[in-house]
Amino acid sequence: MFFRQSIFTILACLGVSTGAFADSTSVRIGGDTFFAGSAVSETVNTGGDTFIAARSAVARGSTQGDMHVAGFDISVDADTAQDLYAAGATVVVRGSTAQDLTVAGFSVRTEETAETGGNARLFGNTLTIDGPINGALLATASDVILNAPIGGDVRIVARTISFGPDAVVDGLLTYSTEDRISVPDRVAPQGRVVFQQYSGSEAWDDWDEFREDMPVLPTLASMMFGFVISLLFFLVLGALMLGFMPRRLRALRRSIAAAPGQSMLLGVIGLSVLFGMAPITALTIVGLPFVPIALLLIVVAWILGYALGAYSVAMRIWSGFGGAENPSNVARLAIFAAAITFIALLNFIPFVGWVANYTLILLGIGAMTRALFHYLIGNSGEAFDIDMKPIDD
Repeated sequence: MFFRQSIFTILACLGVSTGAFADSTSVRIGGDTFFAGSAVSETVNTGGDTFIAARSAVARGSTQGDMHVAGFDISVDADTAQDLYAAGATVVVRGSTAQDLTVAGFSVRTEETAETGGNARLFGNTLTIDGPINGALLATASDVILNAPIGGDVRIVARTISFGPDAVVDGLLTYSTEDRISVPDRVAPQGRVVFQQYSGSEAWDDWDEFREDMPVLPTLASMMFGFVISLLFFLVLGALMLGFMPRRLRALRRSIAAAPGQSMLLGVIGLSVLFGMAPITALTIVGLPFVPIALLLIVVAWILGYALGAYSVAMRIWSGFGGAENPSNVARLAIFAAAITFIALLNFIPFVGWVANYTLILLGIGAMTRALFHYLIGNSGEAFDIDMKPIDD
């Protein structure tokens, strides 16, 4: 389960970043199908699970397994034979889901054709529910518009709740708002309506209570668990990079080995540009909605830079000790895992661990910055003057 969630998270980060893939890319692994790119519009017909990550994603057709979609602007018109998971800024679901539906976004809408056979969990700022749900519904948002029949229980936490003409709740309707609202009898009789008052301050009270119960220092078990989860995450990331873009990864690694000092300098420049994007974008006023994207780019670049730096240094040490120049992918992942483990141990040494981690990040981001500069200005290679002759001293 963690493996698939990690792949979905990584593809989401790569898909939202507009420079991750210039064109749509697809790959099939173990019966699962993966699509990624800046803009993906696919008619899927897959037997296993389907993963889609892009800035703009449109999915049509059908899948016999689960469907996972992440991006900025999402439209799911495909029919899903099992569960559907979608996350984005704007999410519209038009296809049917045989089992459970889980959607998160700023604006989320299910059309009348989006029938859900199981339970639905919807989260966002504005939720519009027109698609019928045979199971239970959990909805959390600022504004919820319910205009569909619900076969099971309903739990809604929102600032405002509206009921359309097609809204019918067959189970227990529990809603939480600041003030009690009037629920029409056609939606649910009063005997099956429960009101639980909720205010924004309660969230802070819950957080304070949770924070007071937290231990001051993490236990050894929690630290080991966090390390294992992080290691698995980076191994999945490394496997994806080796599978999707082996040549590009090799070129980035060799650029670090050829000029580490220049890579660090370019890393400082690239990181400065990324951190400057957020305030500069906010100052334009019209760019305020894109500030979260700028922050996400920083996180993505930080993670990718750390992984690339660790992998490049590890491979350089490997070759320095006489290792094969082009080992197998399994050997590369083993070397990468050893590097991540060693760096994690360095974190127990004050100051040294921080310097090592930050150096790797600068190396990785510097290599990506160099590749981006070459892409933007072109890299025609070396130019030779045929009339040039050697000069004798």
